[in-house]
Amino acid sequence: MAVSERGPRERMVFSAAQLIRREGVAATGMREVAAHASAPRGSLQHYFPGGKEQLVNEAVGWAGRYAGKRVARFLAALPEPTPSGLFAEMVRQWTDEYEAVGFAGGCPVAAATVDCAQSTESTREAAAAAFATWTGPVGRALAEMGVPEERSAGLATLMISALEGAILMARAERDVRPLTTVSRELGPMLDAAVSKAG
Repeated sequence: MAVSERGPRERMVFSAAQLIRREGVAATGMREVAAHASAPRGSLQHYFPGGKEQLVNEAVGWAGRYAGKRVARFLAALPEPTPSGLFAEMVRQWTDEYEAVGFAGGCPVAAATVDCAQSTESTREAAAAAFATWTGPVGRALAEMGVPEERSAGLATLMISALEGAILMARAERDVRPLTTVSRELGPMLDAAVSKAG
C-alpha cells in the first residue's frame, strides 16, 4: 500500500519508524512525525493518547512485522531457496539501500532498543516482540529448507544478530563491507546446517 493510501494513523506510525531509523528516538519529535506523515498535529493526541511512548512502540511493532513479512518475499526471489540465499537477500536489502541513498538509515527496532531499552520498559518489550516477530519467520523458513528444528531458531537469531551488527558497522564505516562480509562468511555455515537425511 502506498504511503498516500494509508490513513493518518498508519502514516504516522510509518513516519515514526522512518524518522527513528534515521535520527533515533530522542531526536524524533511528535511534530516532526506529524509533518512527515502530512497529518494534522491535533490528530496525534487522538490516535496516540499514550503520547510519544505509544507511537514509538507502535512504530517498533510495525518494523518487526515489516521485517517478518519480507522473509517470504526474499524466498520468492530465489530460484532455489537456501539458507545462504535467504541471508544474502536479507543483506542485499541493506546494501542496495546504502549504495543507492547513503548510510543515513538503520533499523528502527535497533535504534529504539539502544535509546530506550534501559529507560522505557514498554519500548524494551516492544523491541523484544519485534525481534521475535522477525526471527520467527526466519526460523520457520530455515526449518522448511531442511535445517533441523532444534537449530533453526538459534540460526535465525544468529542471522539477525549478524545483520544488525553489520548494519551498525556499515553506517559507522560508510561502507557496505561489513554487510558483504557477514553474508559471505555465514553463508556456507548456514547451508551446512541443512540436514542431508531425507
